[in-house]
Amino acid sequence: MAAIRWLGSAGAVLAASSVALSAYASHGATGAGQATLHVAAAVAFGHGVALAALSRLAGRRLAVASLSGLLLGTLLFSGGIAVAHFAGVPARVAPFGGTLLIVAWLAWAADALRG
Repeated sequence: MAAIRWLGSAGAVLAASSVALSAYASHGATGAGQATLHVAAAVAFGHGVALAALSRLAGRRLAVASLSGLLLGTLLFSGGIAVAHFAGVPARVAPFGGTLLIVAWLAWAADALRG
C-alpha cells in the first residue's frame, strides 16, 4: 500500500531532520532555545523511528490513521517549536500536536488489541 511506504519514508525523513535540529540546538542555539529545540528534536526522532518501524505493520485503516496522526502530531509539536524558535513567535500549535500524538498512540493501541 502506498500510504504505508509513504509513512515509513516520512518517518525516516523526520528522524534525519531531528538529527540536524539537534546539531543546530547544540552548536547554534543558546539559553532556553537550546533546551526547547533539543526536546523538539527528541520527540521528532522518537516518532520518526516509530513511523519507520511501525509502518509495515499497519494493515488496517485504524493503524494507518493512527500513524498518520503520529506524523501530523510530530509536525505540529516539533515543527511548531522549531518554527516558533526561528520566527521568534509563541509555539501555539505545539499543544495541539502533543494532544494529537497522545490520541494517535491510543488509536494504535486500540488497533493492536484488535489483533
